[in-house]
Amino acid sequence: MTQKRALVVRGGWEGHQPVEATELFLPFLRSNGYAVRVEESTDVYADAAELAGTDLIVQCVTMSEITREQLAGLSSAVVAGTGFTGWHGGIADSFRASSDYLHLVGGQFATHPGKEPCERLGGPEDNFLPHTMTLTEAGREHPVTAGIEDFELHTEQYWVLHDDLIDVLATTTHPTRPWEPWHRPVTSPAVWTRRWGAGRIVVTTPGHSVDVLENPNVRAIIERGMLWATRTASAS
Repeated sequence: MTQKRALVVRGGWEGHQPVEATELFLPFLRSNGYAVRVEESTDVYADAAELAGTDLIVQCVTMSEITREQLAGLSSAVVAGTGFTGWHGGIADSFRASSDYLHLVGGQFATHPGKEPCERLGGPEDNFLPHTMTLTEAGREHPVTAGIEDFELHTEQYWVLHDDLIDVLATTTHPTRPWEPWHRPVTSPAVWTRRWGAGRIVVTTPGHSVDVLENPNVRAIIERGMLWATRTASAS
C-alpha cells in the first residue's frame, strides 16, 4: 500500500496557538500511516509538484494573507483530489481579503458573540459562552460524526456566513440577548464538509485553544475529518 502524505501548514495569529494545536495531531497522523511534512508558511501552496503528491492538507493559519499564486496552487490541488481540513480560525478565519478562498471553503467566520458587556474584562474569556453542538440528521450518518451525540462546550461560539453547497454535520444556535442587535435565534454551521472537484474539505469550527481541541468529541471529529478528507483512490 502506498503511504499517504499529509502536509501541515501553520502560522498566522499566535492567539490560536498554531504550533501547539497542530502538534497535538501529528502523532495521530503518523500512527495512521501518513508521512507528515510541516510548513510554517503558505509558500508551499505555490509548489505544484509538492501538492500533487500530497493526499491531505491540514491548515492552521488564522487571518494572515495569501498570494494569488499560493491560493491558485491550493485550489488546484483540492480540485485534483487533495483533501483539505482544519479547525476554528485556522481554516474558517483565514485570508480574510480573499473572496476566492472563501469560495473554496464555503463558510467564513463573522463574529463570536460575547458575554454581557458589564461582565467583560478585556481578555479572550469575554467571548467564552456555553453552547451546544447539535448534530444534524446528515451528521448522525456521516463517517466524520456518526455515533457522536449533541455535546456542550464553553468557548468561542462561531457565527459563520456560508453558502448552501456545504453539507452541514453539526450546528450551533446563537440565542437572542438583550445586549445584542439580532431579533431571533441564529443557527450557524459548526461542522461541515464540502466536495470541490475531486477533493474533500472538512471544517470544524470549535478549537480556539488546545484544551478545546482535547475535548473528546472535538478531537474525534477533527481526526475523523482528516481520514475522510484524505485523497481517495478514485481521485488519484
